[in-house]
Amino acid sequence: MKRTSHIAAALWLAMAIPAIASPGGGAHSHDGETAYGEPGDPSKPARVVNIAMREADGKMLFVPNQIEVRTGEQIRFVVRNNGELEHEIVVATFEENEKHAIEMRKNPDMEHDDPNARRLDSKKSGEMIWKFTKAGEFEFACLIPGHRESGMHGKIVVK
Repeated sequence: MKRTSHIAAALWLAMAIPAIASPGGGAHSHDGETAYGEPGDPSKPARVVNIAMREADGKMLFVPNQIEVRTGEQIRFVVRNNGELEHEIVVATFEENEKHAIEMRKNPDMEHDDPNARRLDSKKSGEMIWKFTKAGEFEFACLIPGHRESGMHGKIVVK
């Protein structure tokens, strides 16, 4: 088995045990509704929000770095990596992204297959659809080690 497969298996086990042991499941599952919403339905209408990822003047950035959404609104994020480095976008609460960033520092080769995240090579684009079901302030960030700390994060305000 490859090194990343061992890491993925260990992470799965670390997340599965609390999910089995606690009522309501674990906090890392993105298959259903979360504090910041639920995976969108591609067959339903969605507002398109374009987000560019790039590096400039020693910083790593999302443009725009803040968006406003109505409660219940479905968003089709169209994300383009205009930078020279690989980047990702992860939509979550600030606290969940902070925990995930710590895990990423321990396992920088971690790969995601979550509906609230997309990882893109330089000059590539991708999409994700997310429905924001609750009001509040949430974060989108690049959790590749060092990127969030270099300014690659933004705010989603759901009203």
